[in-house]
Amino acid sequence: AGRAKYPFDRILFANIGNPHALGGVQPLTWPRQVMALVDLPDECGVDNAQAQQMFPPDSIARAKDMKQQLDGHGSGAYTHSKGVQAFRQDVANFITTRDGGVVPSNPDDIFLTNGASSGIEMILKALIANPNSGVMIPVPQYPIYSATITLLQGKCVGYRLDEENGWALNAKELERSYQEAVVRQGIDVRALVVINPGNPSGSVLTRQNLHEVVQFCSKHNLVLLADEVYQENVYSNSIEHQFISCKRAAYEMGLLGDSSNTMNSQPSLELVSFHSTSKGVIGECGRRGGYMELVGIDGAVKEELYKLVACASLCGTNGQIMTSLMVRGPKPGDASYESHEQEKQSNWESLKRRSEIVYQGLNAIPGFSCQPAMGAMYCFPKLDLPPKAIQAAHAQGVTPDTLYALSLLERTGICVVPSSGFELQDQSQQGVGDDSDIHPRKARYGFRMTFLLNDNEMTEAVQKIRLHYEAFCQEYS
Repeated sequence: AGRAKYPFDRILFANIGNPHALGGVQPLTWPRQVMALVDLPDECGVDNAQAQQMFPPDSIARAKDMKQQLDGHGSGAYTHSKGVQAFRQDVANFITTRDGGVVPSNPDDIFLTNGASSGIEMILKALIANPNSGVMIPVPQYPIYSATITLLQGKCVGYRLDEENGWALNAKELERSYQEAVVRQGIDVRALVVINPGNPSGSVLTRQNLHEVVQFCSKHNLVLLADEVYQENVYSNSIEHQFISCKRAAYEMGLLGDSSNTMNSQPSLELVSFHSTSKGVIGECGRRGGYMELVGIDGAVKEELYKLVACASLCGTNGQIMTSLMVRGPKPGDASYESHEQEKQSNWESLKRRSEIVYQGLNAIPGFSCQPAMGAMYCFPKLDLPPKAIQAAHAQGVTPDTLYALSLLERTGICVVPSSGFELQDQSQQGVGDDSDIHPRKARYGFRMTFLLNDNEMTEAVQKIRLHYEAFCQEYS
């Protein structure tokens, strides 16, 4: 962009969760050191006489260990289709510790993936058998779900989150959506997706919400797909809104087949959970690292999934390395432990601080309403648009919030995503309700905005949005 045509000298990309590119998350030193040493030939890296002058001893030791686990082939060779066994063990140990040590994780149930996306796509491919296969997804939803389900010719079954209650999940809405799909439309609903913390909503589901989800899936024999890539991105001070995994929730409700906890007699839960190196406080999007864990999945099904993985080479070696480094960092007492923890804390604090800058700033604009960003990397405000703007958008064949977002970009250089991009077309008139008839829902206009720019840019962006909104409303008054 240039001043000759536009009234700004740069574009502020607040449309995508790309932490390093936007400066919102600084690269962590220790994982980069280990990665560099693993990539380098031994004589240039771990065995070089000068290595100890450039790298701390724990990064050298970890790199040597990783090279050994890679059978001496380095990071440029193929690995086991599910990922390196030792790296999967690191993930299993991380999950067990995360869930309080009460629910063991088996590395044989772990698949290392290219980010979370490749795992999500593979599981959806396995679930959608024909055009009548349905998957329940939250609305608003991350578009990878609706796009992939549509690509596979399946059916998207939307359930609405409750914006006025902090984007909470409503158990009655789950049941209403399921019955509408199964009874009225004859859809074969096979799975339910939960995104926690939420994208684009920035919500964090409560323990009660998650208990209701796992019970609902068990009751209706649905596979639960738990998108938990933002599990480290929780900023709420409320005990109620801290991250709890779906696996832990299922254990607490006695729905894990191998659990000794038998609170009820409901069938065991089938669960696939996803995590990624792209978010959290590590933010390594370009590494394409992640994992999925299969819980309660039949052995024959796991064998078929393994065949799919073997055909697709599911995860690159560098992504596997970064995943291992994400879930198993330096130990207390290691040379890099304190600096590594300080860098992680600094990234988390900066995200929390900017989430408040954006939430409070947008919520203070008359005509805007924004729920607190309790988690993830986004704010998702709602705004009132003048009737003439809505009419103009319809005349141009675009949604009203697309008209607004394009105007915001052209006049301020701020790039956001219209909230209509997170909707389902056939859900546009559906509201959060009980199990009675569907009732019309007032159209919602807004956008998703990251808080990954630096503090000054975020403050500047909020002020520009305020001034632009006032001018936009005046133009269409």
